[in-house]
Order: sequence, then C-alpha cells, then structure tokens
Amino acid sequence: MADGPPGESKWQRVSCEGGACLEFAASDEAVMVRSSMSPDTVVQMSRDEWRQFLVSAKDGLLDSL
Repeated sequence: MADGPPGESKWQRVSCEGGACLEFAASDEAVMVRSSMSPDTVVQMSRDEWRQFLVSAKDGLLDSL
C-alpha cells in the first residue's frame, strides 16, 4: 500500500505486470484508480459507477478490450 501525507487517500496495489501496478483508493463518495507509472493521472468514479464497472467486468462485457 502506498501511503501519502495524513488526510490523503491510501492507495492499494492490486495488480502488477511489467513494472506497472494498478492502484486503487476509496473515499466515502468515490473510488479512484491510477497506474503506478503515472500516479498523477487519476480516474475517479462514484461508488455507483464503480459497482456498475465491476458488474460489467464480472459479466464479461469488457473481455474484448
């Protein structure tokens, strides 16, 4: 887990390949996703959007990407 200063989101690494790791952090309202190779570029989505993303992934709707 990559921790920042107090009050900042705590990032958790969940997948690494070729030196690039996928990292996630969550707040009460949102989920953030970033690559360890570009930590300043963050994709943020609401918890509802995150749930829909997970459902889509589990249903195989993203397999062709």
